Amino acid sequence: MTHIKTSNQPFPTSGPLAIPMTNDYLFRALLQQNNHVLKGLICSLLRLSTEEIRTVEITNPIELGTSFTDKTFILDVRVILNDLVIINLELQVINQHNWVERSLSYLCRSFDHLQAGRNYLDARPVVQIGLLNYTLFSEHPEFYATYQLLNVKNHSLYSDKLRLSVLDLTQINLATEEDRYHQLDCWAGFFKATTWEEVNMLALKNESIKEAAGTVYQLTQEERIRMECEAREDYYRTQQDIQYLIDRQTAENEALIQKAKALLDERNILTDQNNTLADEINALTDENNSLANQNNALADENNSLASQNNALADENNSLASQNNALADENNSLASQNNALADENNSLASQNNALADEVKELTGKLSKLQHLLESQGLDLSEL
Repeated sequence: MTHIKTSNQPFPTSGPLAIPMTNDYLFRALLQQNNHVLKGLICSLLRLSTEEIRTVEITNPIELGTSFTDKTFILDVRVILNDLVIINLELQVINQHNWVERSLSYLCRSFDHLQAGRNYLDARPVVQIGLLNYTLFSEHPEFYATYQLLNVKNHSLYSDKLRLSVLDLTQINLATEEDRYHQLDCWAGFFKATTWEEVNMLALKNESIKEAAGTVYQLTQEERIRMECEAREDYYRTQQDIQYLIDRQTAENEALIQKAKALLDERNILTDQNNTLADEINALTDENNSLANQNNALADENNSLASQNNALADENNSLASQNNALADENNSLASQNNALADENNSLASQNNALADEVKELTGKLSKLQHLLESQGLDLSEL
């Protein structure tokens, strides 16, 4: 495999780029062909000085200019830093919504490199770095984010041998002072550049980017490499169309799911309401049954009272008949009393008449006696 010389290669000062810098084939070809550029990029990504990097080597190179299928093209660039640290670099243009799982898979596969019988302490540190042309977490946008295994309570580091980093090429404006100090914003601007004017401005700030610009220009002048880059651009367009359809279908499906969830929630609410109404109906039914039982008990009590009333009425009627009979008897006795009274009155009148007559006779007798006495006669002697 032929490497382009590391001395500065000439490149245009103006005009559009023949191939976008976000082309992953061009990205791989650039890093594979120019070790100085690879070293400069890793210095910025790992925040290292050039003196800290002794060796940097790509362990999975491809034959540039050779045709490949989408399935056989190796997207990630595997690098060994200082014969120790394993680095996976990947430029991803289209958001296929699987980067988190994809990066974890690469990270774990790279870490699981120990041969049988080797000590676990010999496991090499692994760094997975993604240069993404989209925002991974839209709710928390960040230009350069690094993730490691931490204790969820005190945030202490579990191990420094596993690390994930994401460089968001669409969020250069969010670069921190530290990012700018290590010129990550320049590298992101380089990969996002569409004209040679932009590249030249960045090349003035960073010698590795200047060298990268010359290498890119030389690579795109090679017909076979340019054709492979153009094939990747065709692939992107196809994938973007497919992803657009997938995203639209996903959005439609999500809308249908949300609608179904809303209907399900509504149905659950109605079910709860129906259950509540059923409980209320059951309670009312129980209450009605209780009232019916009470009514039946009251009806039985009323019937018993009615029977008692009827008995009392019969008894009253019997007593009334007896009273009538006694009244008739009293009337008869009263008539008899009246008759006796009349008879008594008649006898009294007769007695009075006799008394008057006796009185009169007594008076006459007294007078007669006085007369006889006056004549010297005794009435008893007569």
